[in-house]
Amino acid sequence: MSEYRWTQVTAKAAFATRDGAGALVFEDKMWLLGGWNPYDKKFFPRICNSEVWTSTDGANWILHTHADWEGRHTAGYAVHQKKMWIVGGDPIQGHYQNDVWSSADGVLWELVNSRVPWGPRVLHYTVAFHDRIWVLGGQTLPPFAPETEVFYNDVWSSADGSKWECILEHAPWSPRGMIGGSVVFNDRIWLLGGGTYDTPQRPKRDYFNEVWSTPNGVEWEQHPTAPWMPRQYHDVAVFDEKMWVLEGFNADGGNRKDVWFSADGVLWHEVPDTPWAPRHAASVFVYADALWMVTGNNMTSDVWKLERQ
Repeated sequence: MSEYRWTQVTAKAAFATRDGAGALVFEDKMWLLGGWNPYDKKFFPRICNSEVWTSTDGANWILHTHADWEGRHTAGYAVHQKKMWIVGGDPIQGHYQNDVWSSADGVLWELVNSRVPWGPRVLHYTVAFHDRIWVLGGQTLPPFAPETEVFYNDVWSSADGSKWECILEHAPWSPRGMIGGSVVFNDRIWLLGGGTYDTPQRPKRDYFNEVWSTPNGVEWEQHPTAPWMPRQYHDVAVFDEKMWVLEGFNADGGNRKDVWFSADGVLWHEVPDTPWAPRHAASVFVYADALWMVTGNNMTSDVWKLERQ
């Protein structure tokens, strides 16, 4: 018997289904930011939107605003200095969203930087750590927006979202991104899995199940390879004093529904019998003593929560 149990909170939330939406916990609410749905022209006339939704119970969701930032998904999202932050974006509009936005209330959004020095890139991993915002990895996507094909394994950080410093030009891990959420655990940033998107010069995607961590962005330690299948577009989180890896995508089998946790990054345990449908690019929250799984590439607006039994 598992020590954790999933409960479906609602099969159909008030928001239109989407994947890649930002998921932040701020001011004692869950915040769902933007997202992607090319099939829904009513709520996603430009494929991605800038909706901001909130909930305090997972069942009832309120449309907070249509934000000033251009619609996007799979961007960088963080809570830093008592504000929510959107760091970069995607190439869906035919260009790279090399901007940074912040908000103290979710309604008024301030453009902090219109052209970051680490752009253009997408699918980067974004973390709030040691009172700074960190950007790791990512790549360009020439098929979606013209730009030289580049795959990154660098590390950048900023205290204010405006001025950025390159902490490390080439980390020891190979270029990657496509990780939703973030993990700061035992005073270290953790890089769990990830991968690359296919491009004309590299038509085969990469999928990783490697585990890396760093105390400062410069010194990296590689831990034993995880037992879960290599994946991209998965979500990571810290819940119940453990690191979590949930769902994702691998070419061998497509969307996934497995859920794993570890207290040290070495020994991993799977939560059996996941009841929700396979998906990738979901929105995952740690809120009210539960781990929440919300919508994603299953393309339904379902909401689930995991609690300790």
